[in-house]
Amino acid sequence: MLERRKKARDKVIYAGIAHADDSVQSTNCVVRNISDNGARLEFERIVRLPKEPMRLTIARKGRSFLARIIWWRDNFVGVAFAPESSFELPGSDLAQRLRRSERKKRELQRRVKELIGEE
Repeated sequence: MLERRKKARDKVIYAGIAHADDSVQSTNCVVRNISDNGARLEFERIVRLPKEPMRLTIARKGRSFLARIIWWRDNFVGVAFAPESSFELPGSDLAQRLRRSERKKRELQRRVKELIGEE
């Protein structure tokens, strides 16, 4: 098969969700390979997807992309990402809470040492 991509894709196995722009319906998929410009998606079964661009969310990458279908074969779909259409998903505040917790722990440890006279 002739390779027509401008950039090589990385082989991955990421969970993805394809959202049609005009509906609330979403379909789970597996991202099989990905680059900055596009991805190959695998659906559990043959699905009906819109001809217009759809939103592809990949939680593991923490990103969502506006994607248009380039090719379709059985339950595999090749998509191209629209330039400048990706955005980061709202992140978890877990890292911030962990830093706060560690800071509080150090303060408490210092206070305990003061109280028992080790400092």
